[in-house]
Amino acid sequence: MTYNRILILVLLAFASAPATFAQVKLGKTETGHASYYASRFNGKKTSFGEVHKSTELSAAHRSFPLNTMLEVTNLDNDEKVIVRVNDRGPYAKNRLVDLSNEAARLLGIIAKGVANVSIRVVGMEGMVLLDPNEQIDAKSGKVVAMRDDR
Repeated sequence: MTYNRILILVLLAFASAPATFAQVKLGKTETGHASYYASRFNGKKTSFGEVHKSTELSAAHRSFPLNTMLEVTNLDNDEKVIVRVNDRGPYAKNRLVDLSNEAARLLGIIAKGVANVSIRVVGMEGMVLLDPNEQIDAKSGKVVAMRDDR
């Protein structure tokens, strides 16, 4: 009897928990402004409890799950980098993503501070699952062809 009560409580807890384990569709894209972390955040903990390292390729996004892998493209120079989501943010209203200093450097946005970018989900749980040239069919969710924007 006690076992059943505990099991029911555990199931109810998971059912009512916020969608922190929500999945995001592979191939999903968004466009907006990217900025990067100020140097004072190096060594500080992210909202997921990791230590932020400015030399790693990481990012903050408001809703993508921890360890989502994103291909970030600077729309001004077509530079691309793959980053791992390890924080929440950005907290500036008009920003899509905050990048580590290394990611921002590789994208060529350090001097400007902000850039127009597109982001594309290319993997989850820290693993890249899409080739840079692959595209996803929006209806089926399957890899259907090579992207023609290269």
